[in-house]
Amino acid sequence: MEDKALLAVAVAVLVVVLAKLTPRDLARRHGPLMMLRLGKAPTLVVSSPEAAAWAVMKTHDITFADRYLNATIAVLTYDGTYGERWRQLRKITVLELLSVARVQSFQRIREEEAARFVQTLAAAAGATVDLTKMISRFVNDTFVRESIGSRCKYQDEYLEAFDTTVRQTSVLTVADLFPSSRLMQLLGTAPRKALACRDKITRILEQIIREKMEAMDRGDWTEHEGLLGVLLRIQREATLSTPLTNDAIVALMFDLFGAGSDTSSTTLNWCMTELIRYPAVMARAQAEPQSNLASAELWYLKLVIKEALRLHCPLPLLLPRQCRETCQVMGYDIPKGTSVFVNVWAICRDPNYWDDAEEFRPERFENTNLDYKGTSYEFLPFGSGRRLCPGANLGLANIELALASLLYHFDWKLPNGVEPDDVEVWEASGLIGKKNIGLMLQPVTRIAPVNA
Repeated sequence: MEDKALLAVAVAVLVVVLAKLTPRDLARRHGPLMMLRLGKAPTLVVSSPEAAAWAVMKTHDITFADRYLNATIAVLTYDGTYGERWRQLRKITVLELLSVARVQSFQRIREEEAARFVQTLAAAAGATVDLTKMISRFVNDTFVRESIGSRCKYQDEYLEAFDTTVRQTSVLTVADLFPSSRLMQLLGTAPRKALACRDKITRILEQIIREKMEAMDRGDWTEHEGLLGVLLRIQREATLSTPLTNDAIVALMFDLFGAGSDTSSTTLNWCMTELIRYPAVMARAQAEPQSNLASAELWYLKLVIKEALRLHCPLPLLLPRQCRETCQVMGYDIPKGTSVFVNVWAICRDPNYWDDAEEFRPERFENTNLDYKGTSYEFLPFGSGRRLCPGANLGLANIELALASLLYHFDWKLPNGVEPDDVEVWEASGLIGKKNIGLMLQPVTRIAPVNA
């Protein structure tokens, strides 16, 4: 028993050490393909456009279509295995929930939430505000309304549980390193904490579903009031080969919120961070919406967002995939069951593809055909192939209007004594590439909001 205790301590120390040796650093030393043996778990890290294209997302896309599920993620994802059920839910997501028409239907919600956000900032004009926290609240408020059609009395409780789940999935645990060891499974507390969070989230979502179904029965609520309404309508029509159960709806709502909230707020926060660091870029970006916010095409602002996504990928390693069968990648044998991480952070900073890769230069996207479709493998902020993020259009629509509003209504200053070069740009460790510390800025009202 003493030997087992010593082993447990040794493994715990190993986990801490490995957590600090991130693939983004190791890729610089070990090239485009790096096989790691973390305990008994084989892990492949892909860190070049060529390897990403030909190894994982194109040539072997089906082979790597499964989602890697470690002890913690398996609890939280309600089973993301590639198969008939996944394909059916994916079809619903792409054609019904996140279509261009559906995204456009939420324009009024976006405008109302952006107006509330601007009014809150106007009330604090001249003072130093934690813009990171305010952005997070704005994005969450917007996405909750897009999801269920109204404000939600359970929102704060849900967000608290959701934030905890993100933290649990962002750490390497002893259970991940030794998946077949019962001792290590017992020592790993993250899966148990994740299960408790999932149960709490499930209870909240089930309560919301019950309330919305009752409202639909009364005629007080329709599918047009949110993504949940679409799912409930599909459930009632009962035309799918596999019935859409309440459990499936809960899983979809959880996935949609996870994909759309933290990533959008992170990107918007990085946009403002880089703009305050580069005054010339800020001036050019402000000139667009300030000429005419209502009719401006915001061409340069879209380049700003694209450059922020390149330099600060919301998911630096994307979500991991798993090899479904043994295959060859660039001449190397990859065993079945290997977990695969696409190191988008390294790919988007590859000096072979990007001049001055560490610099924030939106102009680099002028006169290029780089887009978000996942076919340009040097630029993959939303992934590629069968696991391409289907919510990119919704997230971008939310970000564009919010950023345009911030630049239209306000000038922005740093607190006294802080220079642009002093602004912190370190990313926090974890699943999502958030800014390590909050962005503290002073809004100076330029064009007052109508209801301020």
